Amino acid sequence: MNGDILVMRQKELNRLELIKKAIAKQLTQLEASKFLGISLRQAQRIVRRVRDFGDKGIIHQKRGKPNCRRISEVIKAKVLRVYGGRYKDFGATLASEKLAKNEGIRLSRETLRKWLRAEGHEAARRRRRKHRQWRERKAYCGEMVQMDGSHHDWLEGRGPKLVLMGYIDDASNRIFGRFYEYEGTIPALDSFKRYCLKYGIPQSVYLDKHSTYKATIQDQLRLRFLGQGDGLSEFGRALEGLDVQVIHANSPQAKGRIERLFRTLQDRLVKELRLANAGSIAEANDVLESYLKEHNDRYIVAPVKKTNLHRRVPGSRLLDESLCIKTRRIVRNDFTVIHNKRLYQILQFTSAKELEVREHVNGC
Repeated sequence: MNGDILVMRQKELNRLELIKKAIAKQLTQLEASKFLGISLRQAQRIVRRVRDFGDKGIIHQKRGKPNCRRISEVIKAKVLRVYGGRYKDFGATLASEKLAKNEGIRLSRETLRKWLRAEGHEAARRRRRKHRQWRERKAYCGEMVQMDGSHHDWLEGRGPKLVLMGYIDDASNRIFGRFYEYEGTIPALDSFKRYCLKYGIPQSVYLDKHSTYKATIQDQLRLRFLGQGDGLSEFGRALEGLDVQVIHANSPQAKGRIERLFRTLQDRLVKELRLANAGSIAEANDVLESYLKEHNDRYIVAPVKKTNLHRRVPGSRLLDESLCIKTRRIVRNDFTVIHNKRLYQILQFTSAKELEVREHVNGC
């Protein structure tokens, strides 16, 4: 209401017209209630208000009054102050979770988003997604695991640049990961060994065509020409020895679950590392271990089929024999072999002209 001007919505104008007809006995109150889609008792209350207060009686009595459930300005100011200090680049969803967990302030994400948008925070804006063809999940846990490495400034300058070797089960959404200094054969073998020891050996692994996972055409031709294997990468050969099918994706979008996981972790996990003030690879892995449990407890889904297709690990020794780098080396006349620019002496007599040198993930 503004002076003598009565402000009404179109719905209220339509309602007022029917109520006036009910007052003028042109309609019964029961008929008016049916046309308005309200109960007879509510129609009777509206009729009484219009008789007592005139046209303004049609307007809800709480119009223009503050909501009794409204969050106080003191709490709002505190939320914005805390957000600007500790959570200034957090999205509304993650920030609302941290406010509840760390500050004891329970606030819906949409309320927080509205406040942040009014303050001009870019992090409060929703992200648009491109449309992609949806692929149905695998039915069994362990039927297929997506794997990849994520290069990112995980420690935000507080420590060295790290690579997260990440895994996600296609059927259950369960994730696993570990930080390494680079993405290569040893980190891939070590992380896969840790995954197997924790969950078992999966039936197949879905990954990209990084040279760690798939040998280049030149390497395949060279190795076949020299008679050294079938041209598989060391990681591919190791998984073949464990009877794990290796599936190579033709695009990042094809392995969308692991790509979306990395986007989530590059937002949420980075902030967890910041809050913990992690500055080394050991500290980062400690934070990651606790984060993985919390993430899996919250986001894991039940597979369509209950049977777990992860195979039991046959023994750590057999696993070590498979998950290692194997290289053929010529035995020299003085019973020595050269590997990685180092000379190794053979202590016992051998008539073999070549030996297989094994480099395990633990450096032995």
